[in-house]
Amino acid sequence: MVRPAAGPQMSRRSFFGMLGGMAGLACVAGLGLTGCDDGSAATAEAVDYNSMSLDDLIAQAKEEGTVNSVGMPDTWANWVQTWEDLNTEYGLEHADQDMSSAEEIAMFKEEGADGTKDIGDVGQQWGPTAEEEGVTLKYKTSYWDEIPDWAKDDDGDWVVGYYGTMSIISNDDQVPNAPTTIEELLDGDYKVSIGDITAAAAAQHAVLAIAYAMGGSLDDMQPAYDFIQKLAEDDRLDVADVSVARLESGEVAVGLNWDYNSLNYRAQILESNPSASFTVSIPQDGSVQSGYCTIINSNAPHPAAACLAREYILSDEGQINLARGYATPIRDSVVLPDDVKALRLPDEQYGDQVQSIDYDKWTDVTNELITWYQENIIPILG
Repeated sequence: MVRPAAGPQMSRRSFFGMLGGMAGLACVAGLGLTGCDDGSAATAEAVDYNSMSLDDLIAQAKEEGTVNSVGMPDTWANWVQTWEDLNTEYGLEHADQDMSSAEEIAMFKEEGADGTKDIGDVGQQWGPTAEEEGVTLKYKTSYWDEIPDWAKDDDGDWVVGYYGTMSIISNDDQVPNAPTTIEELLDGDYKVSIGDITAAAAAQHAVLAIAYAMGGSLDDMQPAYDFIQKLAEDDRLDVADVSVARLESGEVAVGLNWDYNSLNYRAQILESNPSASFTVSIPQDGSVQSGYCTIINSNAPHPAAACLAREYILSDEGQINLARGYATPIRDSVVLPDDVKALRLPDEQYGDQVQSIDYDKWTDVTNELITWYQENIIPILG
């Protein structure tokens, strides 16, 4: 089984990090990407791939023979199996360049009509940004009606393929009574690892989960602020990455991370150290879920292959591939094989305490969170 490595996941989770060193990214201001287009990029010839039969789409994709992705490396969410399947079934060669969501959109925009990439995988909050920047090709796939409304754009500019839920992972040797709620974390004597709140999307979503668990919401983050401040004042706040390496070395006693990362990290550690023991659970007093969505480059050099890749990602086989990478498939009608079910947490852990996120509000909330953290927590941490 292919399991994600820590490096690529660091790239994928970053909101603002890793933006340097790539031409054109100086144009990225905050969450927006406006002002980069100098008008030289021509619009690709309009083709309605939604009106094309699947047989014709497959035929054109086979002629193109290649699909180039960004932010979809072999080691993330078991993408490798999907790329291998597309090669076996349709003869598509594949190459990926890993990068953050902002970088993906900036590349599509900067390259314009000379696009070199076909499809990308971006955090759910970035789908509308890609659409607004005019870098997306519309394609809904034959599974469109099975995708929840919150997980897709009306016209097919973006669609969530899988999602994760914020979880608690704890080292049983260091914390014998594994916490199952966020409120319990306040009563421990161990450090709580959240990650870099100024840069990492996972850390920012963890703070939102804390808000819900402590009685707050997207509109009231104060309970989370109080929680974080208490941990910091008690010298119990760890803002380094909740990585597999740090978990394995014992640097992290308890951490907050997406369930697909926590489960994957635990599996990786057990492979090399079968005597290790970690508990992963969805906090029962409050959590959040968030997805990743595919965007197809409006100037894709292999547009049919990109559309076929999205089609396959949302198929039963593609969804099962993602589940083998510990992600939750967006199509709940997909029947997972028993060996894949065994990789996952029990369904009953994902109850009404798990909240979806209004991403129309999220950008402002994260900006306020970062400002608050810089002004109030960094001075405490020194």
